Parts: sequence; structure tokens; C-alpha cells
Amino acid sequence: MEHPNQIPVVNIYGPGSQPEPDTEGGRLDYMTMPTSMSTFQPPLLPEPDEVGDISAALAFLDKGCAALEQVSRQGGERLIPLQGLNDNALGLINQILGVGEVSATIAGDTPVDIQESVMAGLWRVHHLDKEGRVAGDFLEVAAIPAAVRQLAFQSARAGVDTNTEGLPAGVINSPALLVELDEKARHYRAGVSPHVINLSLLPLSPEDLLLLGERLGVGPVTILSRGYGNCRIGSTACRSVWWIKYYNSEDALILNTIEVTAIPDVAVAAPEDIADSAERLREIVEIYR
Repeated sequence: MEHPNQIPVVNIYGPGSQPEPDTEGGRLDYMTMPTSMSTFQPPLLPEPDEVGDISAALAFLDKGCAALEQVSRQGGERLIPLQGLNDNALGLINQILGVGEVSATIAGDTPVDIQESVMAGLWRVHHLDKEGRVAGDFLEVAAIPAAVRQLAFQSARAGVDTNTEGLPAGVINSPALLVELDEKARHYRAGVSPHVINLSLLPLSPEDLLLLGERLGVGPVTILSRGYGNCRIGSTACRSVWWIKYYNSEDALILNTIEVTAIPDVAVAAPEDIADSAERLREIVEIYR
């Protein structure tokens, strides 16, 4: 007899919990677990006596340190052109910057390729011409490069299409979400807390998701944030609306969200991380003095 205050026993004989009768040795079918996680790795740097004339590189990196310190305290962006550096200087800068966890592309007639360095808030930005050639090569210090903020919704609609006439069979819950997104997007202002809809928790049919995708459209900005698995962030064709998908290390979708905000927080370098980057970069520069 069970005591009324005891936690009831639950059924532990779910799928995969018992050996399959036709498998050799009675193997259990466990869920695949994550196998790897990206963490900060300091750049592999050459010895000071192997780098040749790097005075221009040191002067450039001093500007980067100063910019990181300013942005960590004051916000905003600082742009430092990479033109005019010799091969030794540019090679050392490339090694120090490395490849960080966040990258972005901005589609358009003149695309932009963005790669965060191994130090948060320190970005390599390539502006391309119509033929895909590099027209501008910059180091940008910012929580997120200015081009992302400026171009993500430059041609976007002010709201979301909520028309419910002639919807295909199978559409059930997405029309209500479209109304919610339209209201939040039209009234969004800078500084307002993000509005997040967790699609993973909602009873949505494939037709619902298809309708959401059609009505929101695809914007020019795609951001990929790597760490534990991947976070793929896309601007939509509706102002201030982002579609964010989180994948585990097996590339399985584990969280599917739509967010109404200026820039999703997951893509933005925090002030304290930018301050840490200033300290790290200063330490590296001192090695070559």
C-alpha cells in the first residue's frame, strides 16, 4: 500500500530502456550524447625573433587595444582599416586574430563577410564589390558590427501579413502567431526587451511552420554562432523579426524560436567580454615589444 505522501512510482519501461530481443548481447538503445564543445583557444603565435619587421602591426594592434577599452566602457563601434600593411605585419595580425565562434554574411549587391576573432568584440569585416572582390578590409571593434544593424532590415516590411483567407489545410495555430508577431514588430522600439516565441513548445504542424516561413520571408543577414553545437540566426523580411535555431553537436534541432528585437543577444559580445579581449590583446602585444 502506497503512503499518500510518497512520490508515485513511474513506468521506467519506455522505448530504448530495455534490450531489444533480436540484438546480440542485449544492447540498449541510448540517445546519442554530445561529444564536443568549442572553448577559447589562444592563437598559436610565432616567436618574436621569427616575425621580421612588425612595427606597423604593433602600431595597428595598439589601436585595437585602445578601441576595445573604449567600446567596453562607452559602447558604439570603432573601425580600423587594414590597408597599407606589409606582409609581415598582416601575417602576424591574421595569426593573432584567429577565427572565433561567430561569423555573419550580409547578402546584397555589395555583400559583407564578417568573422569574429578569437577575442570577443574584435571583428574582421570584408566589404565586397558586385564581382565578389574585396573592396574594403577592416578590423571593427563592436558588440556587433555596424553593418549588421544598418542592413538587417533596411528593405524590410514594417509588419507581418496576417491575412487568413485561403489558408491551406493543416494550418492550425500559426495565424495566431502571425497576429502576435505583427503587433510586437510594429510596436518594437530600441531598448525594449526582446519578445521571444518558442516554437519548440507549441503544437505546430508542418503546414504551420511553412506558413510562418512564407509570411516572415528571408532577410539579408545570416549569423552563425558556434560553441556547444550551433546557433543559426537569420533576419526576416519583417522589421525587427529574427528566426533563431539551435542545434546540438549532432546537428539535431533542439530549440526553434522567433525573436522580435534589434539584434539577438546570442550574437552580441558583452561589455565584460570586450574588456577581457582588451586585456588579452595587450598581453599578446607586449610579447613582441
